[in-house]
Amino acid sequence: MKLTRYTDFALRTMIHLAARPEELSSIRAIAGAYGISQNHLMKVVNDLGHAGFVEAVRGRNGGIRLGRPADQITLGEIVRHTEGHEKLVDCDGCLISPVCTLPRLLSEATEAFMRSLDRYRLSDLVASPEQFRALLAIAE
Repeated sequence: MKLTRYTDFALRTMIHLAARPEELSSIRAIAGAYGISQNHLMKVVNDLGHAGFVEAVRGRNGGIRLGRPADQITLGEIVRHTEGHEKLVDCDGCLISPVCTLPRLLSEATEAFMRSLDRYRLSDLVASPEQFRALLAIAE
């Protein structure tokens, strides 16, 4: 299973925010740290905000932060939200679909993948936040 760039950006954003839970971050700073499109990241952050993963603070000194503590957010939740419930393969109209077991097997594999992601929390990814801050050049 290959995750979309959208999910990649969402996970990077969540990791960035988890590495500095007491501080506000800007979309510009996150995009700059990872060298990714600020415009695209803005769409991702807006979506994460609507889903409650991210909280936006408006105003001159505003920014974004996690909507919940990192230990209350599973990777599975994030990936389910950003990837949706798309099937790995579209078998509509396929000649052998009435007897083929491939869709069931791929569905089973996807469920196992998601169960594995559900075992990990965002906080597990940033067990050493100071190292992340250093690598991402986040000012203390």
